[in-house]
Amino acid sequence: PLLKENPRRFVIFPIQYQDLWQMYKKAEASFWTAEEVDLSKDLQHWESLKDDERFFISHVLAFFAASDGIVNENLVERFTQEVQVTEARCFYGFQIAMENIHSEMYSLLIDTYIKEPSEREYLFNAIETLPCVKKKADWALNWIGNQKASTGERVVAFAAVEGIFFSGSFAAIFWLKKRGLMPGLTFSNELISRDEGLHCDFACLMFKHLLHKPSAQTVGAIIRNAVEIEQEFLTALPVKLIGM
Repeated sequence: PLLKENPRRFVIFPIQYQDLWQMYKKAEASFWTAEEVDLSKDLQHWESLKDDERFFISHVLAFFAASDGIVNENLVERFTQEVQVTEARCFYGFQIAMENIHSEMYSLLIDTYIKEPSEREYLFNAIETLPCVKKKADWALNWIGNQKASTGERVVAFAAVEGIFFSGSFAAIFWLKKRGLMPGLTFSNELISRDEGLHCDFACLMFKHLLHKPSAQTVGAIIRNAVEIEQEFLTALPVKLIGM
């Protein structure tokens, strides 16, 4: 019923899916903007970091800066057009706004820390310049463009993008917080990881509501594939660089 043509989709009430609506209200209550994050102390910390630490953080930010745009591409091109349930459309509409804020935040962080224009350009273009980022981006983009994949398979794939592809990098930034470093970066990381956790939970809830679900074997294969790619990414960008 999530994908079935729904003549009532333009009207919110009466609520049909209370659980989806509650997730939307939870997302709405978590709203924040990039202006709320104070980056004034970060540059001083950034300059005192070792080269390895700067390399690690800048490459993690490069992945993040591109990834939110890819998530939005999926929401705009596929999910919001296919899903006919108003409550889910409300959530996706709000998620698109939040992904834009995440993207702005990551771009601001790169802009604040990286002063050399050519390095900045290299990081902003990470999908082309960094093979370990390109592999993750290509995997997600292939799922968006895959016309043969069912909605259920794509819901699982994007739960993996937001639940698996982001978590290693979130964890690494939380490690910096434990060391009392980069307060602006670590605060924005808390806000963004909370949002992404909610987006992943919503994907799982949507999956639960689907009548035609992919088999457990198919789901397992998608998740295993995502885990392998994330392991490769974290091996290419070893956390020992930040003493983790």
